[in-house]
Amino acid sequence: MTDLSPQAQEVFWAFNRAASGKPDDWHYLPAIASALEAVADQVVPKEWPTIEDYNEYEQGVAAAHIKCRNQLLAIADELARSD
Repeated sequence: MTDLSPQAQEVFWAFNRAASGKPDDWHYLPAIASALEAVADQVVPKEWPTIEDYNEYEQGVAAAHIKCRNQLLAIADELARSD
């Protein structure tokens, strides 16, 4: 199996413990990735209005949300690509 980042490992092990507790159930990785993508879609919209129309505070909030979404999707992508 490809080496996973600590973030992806934490997601995998948390899911694995909840699902079966067996440390070798690597076939769960695509399911975890799909779940994280769904979380990202629920937490942060895929598309934002043009943030230039926002004031400085709103731009910062939008940027933080977009960063969070990108981090979730990066972990999902890493899990989906693992062997």
